[in-house]
Amino acid sequence: KKVARATHNIFAYRFWDEERGVQVSDNDDDGENAAGGRLAALLELMHANNCLVVVSRWFGGVLLGPDRFKYINNAARGILEEQGYGGGKQRQGQ
Repeated sequence: KKVARATHNIFAYRFWDEERGVQVSDNDDDGENAAGGRLAALLELMHANNCLVVVSRWFGGVLLGPDRFKYINNAARGILEEQGYGGGKQRQGQ
């Protein structure tokens, strides 16, 4: 319920389609202009494959300005690194 009430649920995903032999990726910023594209770029930069990242943001009354992108990407980067993505290594999905 809490995530459904978030101001923005930003996501990006990326996986390899074996059948077609292509990389598939997409993103959505849920009104947080350009945040989904920045998450997608982070997945590509970290060579993260076969994953989906969702960052939920609630408006708390303080306008963050451009810093919001830093916070969104840092949240995503932290969980990706915790799960073994990054460092130039491509983690294979299950």
